[in-house]
Amino acid sequence: MSGGQVRLPVAIVAGLHADARRAAVEEILRTVPGSVALHHDLTSAVDSAVHRTVRDADALLGSGDAPLVNDCACCALREDLVPELLRLAEEGRYRLAVVELWDSVEPQAMAGVIAAAGAPLALTGVATAVDPALVLPYLSNGDDLADAGLAAAPTDQRTVADTFARQLEYPTVIVLAEDGSGGEVGECADDSDRALLAQLTPGARPVRVGRDGALGAALLAGFDAAAAAARVHPACALLPQECDGHGVSTLVWRCERPFHPQRLYTALEDLTCAAARSRGRFWLADRPDTLLSWDAAGGALCVESVGPWLAALPEAAWEMVPAERRVAASLDWHAEHGDRCQYLTFTSPGLDRDGLLALLDSCLLTDDEYAAGRKGWRELPRTFDDLLDPVA
Repeated sequence: MSGGQVRLPVAIVAGLHADARRAAVEEILRTVPGSVALHHDLTSAVDSAVHRTVRDADALLGSGDAPLVNDCACCALREDLVPELLRLAEEGRYRLAVVELWDSVEPQAMAGVIAAAGAPLALTGVATAVDPALVLPYLSNGDDLADAGLAAAPTDQRTVADTFARQLEYPTVIVLAEDGSGGEVGECADDSDRALLAQLTPGARPVRVGRDGALGAALLAGFDAAAAAARVHPACALLPQECDGHGVSTLVWRCERPFHPQRLYTALEDLTCAAARSRGRFWLADRPDTLLSWDAAGGALCVESVGPWLAALPEAAWEMVPAERRVAASLDWHAEHGDRCQYLTFTSPGLDRDGLLALLDSCLLTDDEYAAGRKGWRELPRTFDDLLDPVA
């Protein structure tokens, strides 16, 4: 590419709600002159290829197939995406390239691919399109993507619920699109549906399909992939705020005392099922230096180690930690524990706040257990070992 290559703005539109996603893309093509949509259909991967189409508001401009990479449709998409965008940039006649992701492809992964490509591509917006009436059903769907025909690779072990949750939480734009019956936006949605969506997406701007020009402008406004990644990273995530409206509640629970591993493990099922969506970071007494992430949706919980707490690192290493994490740590800093804390959020219609608070508090160390200090904590049952340190 020459140094004078025309810059091509690129926007991503994702979403498991296929009708809503398509409505959003059609709106962009109709209202942004010179826009073009690129889509890779992963359903055709059974034929050993991913089918690619390029279109504008009036017609199909081209199509082709991208061969599978290691039998993986999503890998084929990664390999084919940037070369196709560079080809469109080279033509020099498009004002915006819209990447319409296939159903279960998550926007964060593809945003990283595009951002890493650099000039002449410029990632200017990331959106997920939703039908508000379907938010709760999808968040409650614990089916494996493979069973729903939505797996992006043979090894894809994600569920509908956790995939949809990540699609909601990463973008800076949430597109409220027509429902599957072709009615107006939110025709079948009620105030509870809208409240649930709003509470789950505190960092996103809602834009309705049908407000000519608003969606295109939002997706041309600019996008910071590094900031977006930090916004969903467990160590510094932008989590929902305390809220209660239209029968939907968000409980924000913070505490500066570690969990008793056995009591927490016993309560995992009840805590996981207490809300449509819960996430955050936490610490166990028997792993005082390990930052653990909590990610639950659809009745399933994922608990993972995401490295050490900042307080567990030597100060000389702090400069190597992203600024967003240092800021988040400073907000939670404790004179004795540093950034070690419990910071979990639970969002759901009909949330039993009092019962949930009581259950969470019951999982903490008692005063006597806490007074035993780290030496005593090491003697506690290591009930999370199988979950966090599985045998290969």
